[in-house]
Amino acid sequence: MTDRLLRLLGLGVRARNVVVGVTGTRTELHRGALHCVVLAADASPRTRDKVERLAAARRVPVVRGPDAKELGAGLGRPPVQAIGVSDVSLARGVIGLSEG
Repeated sequence: MTDRLLRLLGLGVRARNVVVGVTGTRTELHRGALHCVVLAADASPRTRDKVERLAAARRVPVVRGPDAKELGAGLGRPPVQAIGVSDVSLARGVIGLSEG
């Protein structure tokens, strides 16, 4: 699942349908522009609290991803704790992977 998730998110980054990082994810959640959030498995309690609470208020599903280091490496970046998905189809794919 992890490899497929990282490939999907990588496509989203290239298509500019993904926001990388906690600050950007929270900003887009406030705007109502996200359809899914991926949180690193080892995200800090503060990050989890801030992002999950806001996502729940906006009724945006939250998916647990791999750890921050692996998540960032899969996108060619430093460790990443949160990723926001703004494309509906991509969000469906990410959610589907987490359920399957």
